[in-house]
Amino acid sequence: MNHSLGMAIETLVAILLMLTIGYCILLNKRLTRLKADEHSLKAVIAELITATEIAERAIGGLKLAVRDVNENLGSQLAAATQMSDQLYKQLGEADNVVRRLSKIAIAARPVTNPETVAAPAAKPSSAKAVAAAAEAFSERRRSNGLAA
Repeated sequence: MNHSLGMAIETLVAILLMLTIGYCILLNKRLTRLKADEHSLKAVIAELITATEIAERAIGGLKLAVRDVNENLGSQLAAATQMSDQLYKQLGEADNVVRRLSKIAIAARPVTNPETVAAPAAKPSSAKAVAAAAEAFSERRRSNGLAA
C-alpha cells in the first residue's frame, strides 16, 4: 500500500506540474501579445505627440494670421469710415451746388408776356432747364475770365 500511495502522489504531482507548464505557456503567449501591444501603443503615442506638435505649430500660425487680418481689417475699416465721411461732405456740397443751379435756372428763364405769346410753347424738363442754366452760367463765367 505504501508503494501505491507513493505512486498516486507522484502521479498527482506530475499532473499538477503538467498543468503548471501548460498555464506557463499560456501566460507566456499572453505576455508576448502584451509586449507586441506595448510596442504598437508606443508607436501610436509617438504619432499622437507628432500630431500634437504639428497642431500647436498650426495654431501659432493661425494666431499670427488672425492678428495680421485684424490689423489690416482695422486699417481698412478706418479708411472706409474716412471715405464715407468725405463722401457725405461731398454729397452735401453737391446738394448745395444743385440748389444754386436751380436758382440760377429759375433766374435765367426769360419772362414771357402772356399777351405776346400766341400758343404756349412746350415746357422743357427741369433737368434740361438745369443743364441749360448751368451751361449758360459757365459760359458767363468763362467770358469774364473765370474758370468754371
